[in-house]
Amino acid sequence: MNTISRSDFNYICELVRRRAAIVLEPDKAYLIETRLTPLARQNGFDSLQALIASLRLNAADSLHRKVVEAITIHETSFFRDAHPFETLQTTILPNLLARRSASQTLAIWCAACSSGQEPFSVAMLAREHFPALVKGRLRIIATDLSGAVLARAREGLYSQTEINRGLPAMLLTRYFDKQGLHWQIKPDIRRMVDFRQNNLAENWPLLPQMDIIFMRNVLIYFGLETKKAILAKVRGILKPDGYLFLGSSETTLNLDAGFEPISMGKTICYQLR
Repeated sequence: MNTISRSDFNYICELVRRRAAIVLEPDKAYLIETRLTPLARQNGFDSLQALIASLRLNAADSLHRKVVEAITIHETSFFRDAHPFETLQTTILPNLLARRSASQTLAIWCAACSSGQEPFSVAMLAREHFPALVKGRLRIIATDLSGAVLARAREGLYSQTEINRGLPAMLLTRYFDKQGLHWQIKPDIRRMVDFRQNNLAENWPLLPQMDIIFMRNVLIYFGLETKKAILAKVRGILKPDGYLFLGSSETTLNLDAGFEPISMGKTICYQLR
C-alpha cells in the first residue's frame, strides 16, 4: 500500500470537494489509499504518488473524473436495513395507491444508487406484492455520480458475497440467473429501472415529481450548506403527500424546516409540512 503524504491527501480532499461537494474527514487517508492505488495501476502509474503528480500537472480531464468517482462509490446492499422496505410494502405504497387513481403512475427515485441493489430491491418488492403497479404504473429512476458504477448497475451482475448481503433465497431463485461465479438479475427487472448519471451537488437533470425519494446514507458525506441546498431541491420535486427516506444517522432537523419527520415503526420518513 502506498502511504499518502499530508500534501497529497489535502490535494485529493480539495479535488473531491470541488468536483462532488463531498467532505473527506482527516481520518480518511486509508480510504484514498485503498481506492486510488488500484486506479493508479490500472492507468499505468507505478505508484499512488505518480498518479497524484499527474493530476496536479494536468487540467481537469477524464483521470480527475475517475479519481473522484473512485473515492465516492458508497456502501450498498439488497434490502439494506430491511425495515424501510417493510414500511414501503405494508404502509407507504398501500397509502399512496389508495390516494391515486388507477391510471396514475407512481414515481420513485433512488439517489446515489451505487451498483443498483436499492432500486432493484424496490423493483422486486413491487413485482412480488403489487403486481398491478408494475403493469405500466411504476417508474423507478436511479442516479449516481459515477458512470462506471452505473454501467455495472445496468448489467445487474453480482458476486456471491453481494447476493448473501440481504437478498432472500426465494427472490434469488425467482429473479436471478447464474452466470459462472456471479448472479445476474433477470432482464424484466433490469428494465424496470431507469439509471441516469447525476451529481447531487450540481444542477439536477429534469426529474418528474416524485412520490417516494430514497436518499439514504449520502447526506452524511456533504458539508452543511450542500446538505441544505440538496434538501431544498428535494422539496421542489417531492409531491405534497410524498415520502423522503434518509439514512438512519441522517435527518432534516436543523437543516430544512420544510420537512416533518413521520415515525412508522422502526422507520422514520419525512414529508413536506
